[in-house]
Amino acid sequence: MEPSFSSVSVYFVATLLLQLVVRISEQFTVNSSRSHQVVTVGGHADLTCQLSPPQSAEHMNVGWYRDHYSQPIYVHKEGGKLSGKSPQNYTNRTVFLNNNLREGKMTLRIRNINVFDEGQYRCFFKDGDIYEEAIVDLKVAALGLDIQINVQVFNTKEIMVECNSQGWFPQAQMKWRDSRGNVIPPLSKIFSQDEAGLLHLKTSVLLKNNTHGPVTCGFYNPVTGQEKRAGIVLPGLQKKWLRYHEIVFDCLPFLIYVSIFPVYWNLFNRVSVLDDLSPLYGTWMCDISVILSVLMAFFIILIFVLLYTLKENVNSDLDLPCPMDVSDYHYGL
Repeated sequence: MEPSFSSVSVYFVATLLLQLVVRISEQFTVNSSRSHQVVTVGGHADLTCQLSPPQSAEHMNVGWYRDHYSQPIYVHKEGGKLSGKSPQNYTNRTVFLNNNLREGKMTLRIRNINVFDEGQYRCFFKDGDIYEEAIVDLKVAALGLDIQINVQVFNTKEIMVECNSQGWFPQAQMKWRDSRGNVIPPLSKIFSQDEAGLLHLKTSVLLKNNTHGPVTCGFYNPVTGQEKRAGIVLPGLQKKWLRYHEIVFDCLPFLIYVSIFPVYWNLFNRVSVLDDLSPLYGTWMCDISVILSVLMAFFIILIFVLLYTLKENVNSDLDLPCPMDVSDYHYGL
C-alpha cells in the first residue's frame, strides 16, 4: 500500500509543479518605453508599450485609454479594431500601430499635438483573466512669441515698463532683472487663455527715472527649460525734463517784461505827455498793449505746445526696446 501511495503523491506533486510552471510562463508585465514624454504644440507623440517577457499579443485584447477606462481611444480585440471617443477629438490625428503585436509591442501615434492632449494615457494587454497595463504621462509645451515692451511715463519721477507675449504653455515664470541680475519686484502679473488653450502673459514693473543700465524681463517655460528675454535701456528722463523746464523758466522773464512794459509805458505817457496829442498817444499805446498781450499769449501757448511735443518724443524714444531673444537658453529664474 505504501509504494502505491508514494507513487500517487509523486504524481500529484509533479502535476502541481507543471501547472505552476505553465501559469508562470503565461504571466507577463507591461512596460512603457518612455513613461514621461514632452512634446511641443504642433508636433507628434509616439506612445509605446511592450510586453515583458516579449511574446505575441495577436490573440490578446489590447488598447489605449485616456485618463479613464470609459474613454477608449483604440481597442484591438483579437484581430478586430474598435475605435472609441475621448473628451478631445482625435479624429484624423491618431494612428494605432499594431505591426509589432507579434513581438508584444504596440504604439499610439498622436499628430498635431495641442494643449488639450496633455494627460495620462493607459495601455493594456488582456489575455483571458490576466490583465496588465502601463501609464504614459504626456506633457505638452509651447514657447511663446517674441516679447513686446511698452513704456508709459507718468511723471518726472516714475515710469511703467510692460512686457507681454502670447502662445505659452504651461504658464511661464515671469521675472524682471536689473543690470546686475537682481530680481525687481513686479507691479502686476496677468495671464489669459485663448480658445486653443495657449496663454497670453503680461507683466509690468514701476521704475524710478534715475534707474541706470538695462532692464530685462524674462519668460521661462518650466517644462522645457527654455526662456525668452527682452531688454530696454531707459534714458535719463529726469535730466531731459529739467532742461525743458530751464527753457521755460528762461523765457518767463522775457514774457513778463513784454506783458508789463506796454502797461507801464502807457501809464507813463498818460502822465507825462501834456500836449494836444496826448489822447492820440494814449489810444495808440492801448492798441499796442492789446497787440503785445495777444503776442504774449501766443508765445506762451507755443512754448507749451513745444513742451508737449518734446514729451511725446521722449515717450517715443522709450518705446524702442533692445530685444535679446533667447529662445533656447536654459536659465533658472
